[in-house]
Amino acid sequence: MADRPLTAGEKALWQKVIETVEPLDRASVKRVERLPVASRPRELSGPITAESFGGKTAVPLRDQKPVPTRHGLDGGWDRRLAKGMVQPDVTVDLHGYTLSSAHGRLDSALELSVAAGHRAILLITGKARNDDERRREGGRGAIRAAIADWLAASRHASHIATVRRAHPRHGGAGALYIILRRRR
Repeated sequence: MADRPLTAGEKALWQKVIETVEPLDRASVKRVERLPVASRPRELSGPITAESFGGKTAVPLRDQKPVPTRHGLDGGWDRRLAKGMVQPDVTVDLHGYTLSSAHGRLDSALELSVAAGHRAILLITGKARNDDERRREGGRGAIRAAIADWLAASRHASHIATVRRAHPRHGGAGALYIILRRRR
């Protein structure tokens, strides 16, 4: 759209819009300004480890607990997830991220969601590829393949109730629901 002056009709319409606007409640603006903001993770080279993301030493493989896929929720949650009736509190899209930056983005999203008391995160990863397609297409689907390992080794693993495939309205096979435990 090119910059052009407004016509007389557009000016009159804009004036009507301006007259209907109410100033924001300053208390709600202050509350929003106090919300934590995640910093963009630095690009890392080399293997992804807990130390590279400022965490403690990595949990040994024998001590890792798998993230539950079918346990931890009652039947009501199961029905709502199956029907696509769950409205995610946060959506995290990992398209266009490298492996290391996607891991950092997921970690910061989990941190903010746990702090905010969210229950459902929609994680958009893209569809997983089988081994043949991955070799042909240059490793596509690597983020989706690494998600389960990242969540199991995450410092937030104790906050995760379950991970489920998303309903088709939220991305189907290309997305996951991460359901966080309720705070007690």
